[in-house]
Amino acid sequence: MELTYYGQSCFDVVIKGKKILFDPFITPNPLAKNIDIEKIEADFIFVSHGHGDHIADCVAIAQRTNALVVSSYEVINWLEQQGLKNTHSMNTGGCHLFEFGNVKCVVAHHSSSMPDGTYGGNPLGFVFMTEERNFYYSGDTALTLDMQLIPRLTNLNFSILPIGDNYTMNVEDAIHAAEFVKCHVVIGVHYNTFELIKIDTEKAQEDFRAAGKTLLLPAIGETIAL
Repeated sequence: MELTYYGQSCFDVVIKGKKILFDPFITPNPLAKNIDIEKIEADFIFVSHGHGDHIADCVAIAQRTNALVVSSYEVINWLEQQGLKNTHSMNTGGCHLFEFGNVKCVVAHHSSSMPDGTYGGNPLGFVFMTEERNFYYSGDTALTLDMQLIPRLTNLNFSILPIGDNYTMNVEDAIHAAEFVKCHVVIGVHYNTFELIKIDTEKAQEDFRAAGKTLLLPAIGETIAL
């Protein structure tokens, strides 16, 4: 499986030939100025919550690609009001079988409101269980004991976790999260985009190594094999 990183918490993976995009926030991100959203293809778009740094380019990409957009009930309602029609709403604890595999929605301890300030429902994390790889994308979250339930669902090949602190987990908490979900390979997201979430990336990787884990920090636009 390959993962392409587009900055902040935006990335995509390809499963069974289907391109799955997560939390599209590209055009407002100065660090992603070399990424052209007109060239990004998507069959599915998963949105963890309604904050602008996770949803800014969702409507534009979904309208162009006709991707199926998956998110919480409230986020989907808002996106439908923006003109999207190809949608699928879910909520915490729910599981759905898509053509590429099963997706379970899990707890994320954060907040969620839409760019216009309307209520965005509960934020979500996603556990993907597929024939190719199993992985956990936590979305924006604090460290939570609920993460210990995830290994009861499946054995993970990798996890995507926020590491930028201030609004989400920091590096230390992400290491604990990796222990909770019993996964030793982590892709770090939600860091360095803004001043409040800037971190020492070399130290972060050293801390993960010291804990017997691997922290991958792909460059924006980079594709890595997992």
